[in-house]
Amino acid sequence: MSRQSVITPEGLEKLKEEIDHLSTVKRREVAERISENAEYDDAKNEQALLEQRIAQLEERLRRATVIDEKDISTDEVQFGSIVHVKDQKTDVSQKFQIVGSTEANPLEHKLSNESPIGKALLGHKRNDVVTVEVPRGPKKKLKITKIETA
Repeated sequence: MSRQSVITPEGLEKLKEEIDHLSTVKRREVAERISENAEYDDAKNEQALLEQRIAQLEERLRRATVIDEKDISTDEVQFGSIVHVKDQKTDVSQKFQIVGSTEANPLEHKLSNESPIGKALLGHKRNDVVTVEVPRGPKKKLKITKIETA
């Protein structure tokens, strides 16, 4: 599981904040519940899950390679790029940021570099039309209208 992961500075900050919160506030809450005895078994189970989550996050932090946003070019789509695309069939424009799988959140328009659309856009330039294989439905044809940095 020692796979290298790529992360944006914003993702790194969120990861550190979660580790800090779990390591301080949540640990203290669980310790208090354990000492109250009435909820001892539940609290011990929660403590085990909490420690496991902290260990997972710390491992992710150790494996993370942070992309310096100054190194992101607007010449072609790369990790960290914000890409504006226009669907050639529906004429709908969208904007995505290409991020690592741990930061992906479609609701925030953050696509994984491993997702079908993210993978298809990588390496392409402005005005390229990219064909994307999607899990369901016909292939999408997306025209890259703009590439910017975060």
